[in-house]
Amino acid sequence: MNFSHHTLPNGLTVLLKEVHSAPVISWWLAYRVGSRNEPTGKTGISHWVEHMMFKGTERFPAGMLDREIDRAGGQWNAFTSMDATKYFETLPADKISIAMQAEADRMVNALFEADETESERTVIISERQGAENQPMFWLQEGVRGSAFRVHGYHHEIIGDETDLRTMTRADLYEHYRAHYCPANAAVVAVGAFDSDDMLAEIERLYGSIPASDAPDLFVRQEPEQNGERRIIVERPGKTAFLEVCHRAPAATHEDWIKLKVLDAILSGSSGASDNKTSRLYQALVKTEIAAGVGAWLTPTIDPYLYSILVTLREGRAPEEAEAILLAEIERLQADGISEAELNRARKQTKAAFAYSTESVTEQAYWLAQSFILGDVTWFDNYSERLMNVTAEDVLDAAQTYLVSQQRVVGVLQPIEAEEETVPA
Repeated sequence: MNFSHHTLPNGLTVLLKEVHSAPVISWWLAYRVGSRNEPTGKTGISHWVEHMMFKGTERFPAGMLDREIDRAGGQWNAFTSMDATKYFETLPADKISIAMQAEADRMVNALFEADETESERTVIISERQGAENQPMFWLQEGVRGSAFRVHGYHHEIIGDETDLRTMTRADLYEHYRAHYCPANAAVVAVGAFDSDDMLAEIERLYGSIPASDAPDLFVRQEPEQNGERRIIVERPGKTAFLEVCHRAPAATHEDWIKLKVLDAILSGSSGASDNKTSRLYQALVKTEIAAGVGAWLTPTIDPYLYSILVTLREGRAPEEAEAILLAEIERLQADGISEAELNRARKQTKAAFAYSTESVTEQAYWLAQSFILGDVTWFDNYSERLMNVTAEDVLDAAQTYLVSQQRVVGVLQPIEAEEETVPA
């Protein structure tokens, strides 16, 4: 990676990586606050604050940055995750000052005007209600709520509608002021620049922002799970889904990368173009029990989930698919994997990760994510850690994590939609 790591006197982390393949720079500002840090009553507040950051400051009124960045031929956006809130702009290198100045200003001067707050309440509630039209939303929400009873990972990032209707402008502004500070943030730049010049400009723009202690983030530790949990969701539709989850370690735990290779063997590497060689594809899709199978292992600050999702073919029962899926896990736990499987899984996973980091925007994202995870080298040494995983490591991960005591099983059972009646 050849990136440089700095910390300003006010606590702001700075990560810089020069890439001179094109005259472009991607600029990111990442804050260590996401839905993980939201108590009951304020679920969805991090995402709502993200929306409010686009409503302008006195220096950059709403709409101004849209016009400036569009005129410069760039792109900008933001998103909230379980662990973080991130803002980014990717621009021609000679126009990056727009992004640098705007993010420095938004860190301290966002307006949160009352009428804009209420307008955005309507937008976000509509966003949640739109998501509810998808049956899978209810399955995901149900599974997470079953897996996490205490920890903030239990609720959806968008929040619960009850909280979205009751939170106030004062709640949002307090959240912003508490978490949007240098000691809780990192600026990341990847692209065509000189690192010394870039650092000097960052110090000029961001160094004068007042220092404060890093916020005491709200986090509740999840108690140990002591047995399998199950949930059934019934929604109008025609397709049944099965989701089987097992508890996974935090991304910085040495076992996380072992599970990543295990995932490639079971379901195929996320981002890979072909998963037809994976065990679950062969057992469920090729046999025409499932229309598709996939899985995800999200890199998170705290222990989360390794989730396998099966889309059933019409007429097939979730119980049938579950029995086959668990049998494949048990076979792996008993017999392990071959060296050929291991090599293929490592190569597929490495290729998928490399593909996801081709652009300066993607590389800046992963540097920002590494900061969020608490290890700025996490992205840098990903491939090396991956290639060091052995067949014994995969077997150990399967036997340690894919056990019934740490399992959550969710089923989405389709039902007929109720017909609307018109009063006589």
